[in-house]
Amino acid sequence: MRMKKFINKPEHLVNELLEGLALAFPNKIRIASPGIVTRRQSKSADKVRLITLGGSGHEPGLSGFVGEGMLDYSVVGGIFAAPGAPKCVEAIRSACADGSSALMIVLNHAGDVLSANIAMEMAQNEHLKIKAVTTRDDISGGPDPMDRRGLVGFLPVYKVAGAAAEHGFSLDECTAIAARMEKNTRTLSVAIRTATHPSTGAPIFDLGDDEMEIGMGQHGEAGTGRMKLQSADETAEVMLNMLLDDLAVHKGEELLVIVNGAGATTLMELLIVFRRVAQILDSKGIQLVRSAVGEFITTQEQAGFQLMIARMDQQLIDLWDAPANAPYFVQA
Repeated sequence: MRMKKFINKPEHLVNELLEGLALAFPNKIRIASPGIVTRRQSKSADKVRLITLGGSGHEPGLSGFVGEGMLDYSVVGGIFAAPGAPKCVEAIRSACADGSSALMIVLNHAGDVLSANIAMEMAQNEHLKIKAVTTRDDISGGPDPMDRRGLVGFLPVYKVAGAAAEHGFSLDECTAIAARMEKNTRTLSVAIRTATHPSTGAPIFDLGDDEMEIGMGQHGEAGTGRMKLQSADETAEVMLNMLLDDLAVHKGEELLVIVNGAGATTLMELLIVFRRVAQILDSKGIQLVRSAVGEFITTQEQAGFQLMIARMDQQLIDLWDAPANAPYFVQA
């Protein structure tokens, strides 16, 4: 089947989508240079700046979370491709130009990690004040956290670290908060229909009409296994129980839950899934203290969702609740 998308020339995709983002939210963000999105109003020099990086084609992630109380810079790569290290170094230099410090938050994907590591080494050789936290929330990667990919678990890390930075916390304090949030976050995804690469029209993976795959990665990487398509309640139960076991959640603990749509799953479906998640947590005596349902990181028209849970404490709840004003995340 021929790809049907409202695009112009494939080689212009990234520049045009970023131009559209900046034009849509001119009071929140601007394009600092090709491939770098930054806040319209910079923080004062004594506050930590937050930087992230990643490929395009996953909107609103990641540039949609640049703004007050969240990210200061997003370094943007090509479609499903990490940006190069030189562009990352450019963002770090800009973030630290006035003597400020910066925290880089990296999703655990090979290209992103490689670019970030090179950029971090170059920045540290220039004596810039920079630290990094890598998100590894996808439990389908196995028991070793180093093998776990970064999925929607980036969102609470951006949020709490961004709030800490806005409050004037030090670089060490912001890094510790981001690391604590990351350590207590788990995600699992499910896919029922593939996406196409918007530059080529090629399908990312193959999946039968009556199949679903739990553990599918952000770009169609293999999951924990395929099975016959289940109902919303059945799928939510399987996924939530796996997440609760992996995080070792006990009765009385407090959780943040995010249900993230993959791109072609309706809000109706996401809310039905969330309903069952809330019911199960209540039956287990686990407190659902905060939640978010919607599209935060997508893969074009892929159908499915990511279910994320995070163990919260009072400080993390307070930081989650702090004001934010990014294009695709507003907290009053």
